[in-house]
Amino acid sequence: MRRTYGIDIDCANCARKVEEAISEVDGIESVTLSFVDKRMFIEVSDGNVDRFDEIEKAAEETAHRVESDFRMWRTDTVSECDDEKENDTYLIPRICTGVAFLAFGLLLEYVLDWNIDGTVLRAVFLIGLLVVGYDVVVNAVRNLVHARFLDENFLMTVATLGALAIGYWTESVAVMLFYQIGEFFQDRAVDRSREHVKALAELKAPYATVIRNGKTQTVQPESVEVGETVAVGPGEMVPIDGIVTAGEGFVDTKAMTGEPVPRHVGVGDKVLAGYINTSETLMVRTETAYRDSASAKILALIEDSASRKSRSEKFITRFAKVYTPAVVLCALAIAVIPSVADPSGWKDWVYKGLIFLVVSCPCALVVSVPLSYYCGIGRASKDGILVKGSTFIEALSGIDKAVFDKTGTLTKGEFSVNRIEPEGMSETELLDLAACAEAFSDHPISKSIIGRLGHDIDPSRISDSSAIPGKGVEAMVDGRVVTVGNVRMMKECGIDLESEGDRSETNVYVAVDGKYAGRLVISDGLKDDAEDAVSSLKDMGVRTYMLTGDTEPVGKAVAERLRLDGYRAEMLPGDKTSELERIMSSSEGKTCFVGDGINDSPALARADVGIAMGCIGSDSAVEAADVVILDDSPSKVASSIRISKRTQTIVAENIVLALAVKFAILALTAFTDAVDMWIAIFGDVGVLVIAVLNAVRALRIPRGDARNRMSEERCGD
Repeated sequence: MRRTYGIDIDCANCARKVEEAISEVDGIESVTLSFVDKRMFIEVSDGNVDRFDEIEKAAEETAHRVESDFRMWRTDTVSECDDEKENDTYLIPRICTGVAFLAFGLLLEYVLDWNIDGTVLRAVFLIGLLVVGYDVVVNAVRNLVHARFLDENFLMTVATLGALAIGYWTESVAVMLFYQIGEFFQDRAVDRSREHVKALAELKAPYATVIRNGKTQTVQPESVEVGETVAVGPGEMVPIDGIVTAGEGFVDTKAMTGEPVPRHVGVGDKVLAGYINTSETLMVRTETAYRDSASAKILALIEDSASRKSRSEKFITRFAKVYTPAVVLCALAIAVIPSVADPSGWKDWVYKGLIFLVVSCPCALVVSVPLSYYCGIGRASKDGILVKGSTFIEALSGIDKAVFDKTGTLTKGEFSVNRIEPEGMSETELLDLAACAEAFSDHPISKSIIGRLGHDIDPSRISDSSAIPGKGVEAMVDGRVVTVGNVRMMKECGIDLESEGDRSETNVYVAVDGKYAGRLVISDGLKDDAEDAVSSLKDMGVRTYMLTGDTEPVGKAVAERLRLDGYRAEMLPGDKTSELERIMSSSEGKTCFVGDGINDSPALARADVGIAMGCIGSDSAVEAADVVILDDSPSKVASSIRISKRTQTIVAENIVLALAVKFAILALTAFTDAVDMWIAIFGDVGVLVIAVLNAVRALRIPRGDARNRMSEERCGD
């Protein structure tokens, strides 16, 4: 059983400690905690469900507060907002007060030449220290009571009190003051990145106006049943997926798909939960329960994304677990061993040890790395691209082969019957028999044939209907055996085709009682941005392939027009997976598969990264995918890779920056006298601020992504 918690954490290093504490509880299968968005995911075995109280107690020993469900994050409740505003209200004046007292103390000490041992001077520094850092000391004591050492509160408290003990009053205040300034910048950066993902988390309509017994009732979306009619007024959000039965106008789909241009809808059009009505009132007949609606699925994907950590995040967690204790032991050794050998210089060695303590705080790493990934996920979500965790951001950055399904992915999937070419019967009769045979199929081609018929089909005319995946259908219609399908199906049924027609077109052949009766010519055009999508991928060095169940001539025509590196046609669903594996084995790079249909699910699951197109695609495709593109734009495949590459570069920059500066300061401190506490403060707080600001760059539009830039400009307009 899995449960999600909201958790209030002091620092990024505390996240690791909470995970360690909870993992020691019997019955825990896994625990993952995201410091950035304050979420904790716990899985317990079925026989240990009653241990959740023990788990919550273990978490509360290392965190301020644990919420037993996650509504506080999902709905942005007043309690969470009030807490954040309260923290901001008090922290900013405290920082300003600390700066004032520090400046006043320096004025007294250096300008007015007061004696540093003077009572007034010490009182000034002590008041400034207590105002700016009392909460850090309280948290350190609380963690000490619970035997939780080596978090940033404890390290900063020891460094501050140690500086006071040896007479470094100015440095003691500076350590705490700049630590709080670093915390302020960190919180602001985290909040900014969180807003991009929270925008998607607010897709749930607060209410639904349902029509019951001729009267309107305002209810929760969860209580609306399938088939009921809801009224969506101007400015209101569509609460549940459904079909427009009355009204006409425009809906804003930006929150769902990232597209800035409103979409026109009218009677018979489908609208999704999360769309916002911008014109007149629409009457919508619901097609699903709320739990199965598009917005509910997206919320579930968002909630799950933080539980999947990248290798870089896992490395940093393991590194911090070893690095911090090691540096603290070095600090003790530097402070104690030389002092015992030469007691006359003990203050200098203790001072060096305190510098080690300040520099040892791993926040620059354990904050900036997950924050970089979070910002990357936020940037993608703003463009209507849902990435199910940082592990897939990392995987996307290494993609060198992209394999596409054709129908509904590169092509529009909006089939229409262009021509009807009967043999021995009228066009009307051929179309009628074909439509009846296809009546129980959900395939887009089947729907196009039924749509061309233009009237309802009497189901009593049809019996013994069966579908053969990748080939066609067969049914008894008015007592006659009607076979509808491709060339392969006709050959397997022993039907002699008098003419296969132009094989660069999509042909659907019809046979009646084992005799060829004609064919229907179906058209399906390329999506508007399909060529741009392939071109952008090639510019990034990504090779492109296509796998399709369509005929060889049709597949070849599409591949040549898009200038793909390779393609395979006339493939059954099972063939796609085996061909995908062959492509994956052709080089050591990673491969993504892009598809939208239920038959693509095995390939989506098998690829290094599975990318599902369209939030109205099949449930199994969305569940199997690692990345979900909420609209039908293949160009966003290139955007997702570009965002991932940029994010991964920022992660590498932050790791190199933090480690290089910290190790340099530690080495200089150990072997020279060139480092003082101010440099140590820069090595901790300065590097943290730089790394955090660098991480926030992942929220920006990647250079060269003109399509996203134009979209944002339109949004601004």
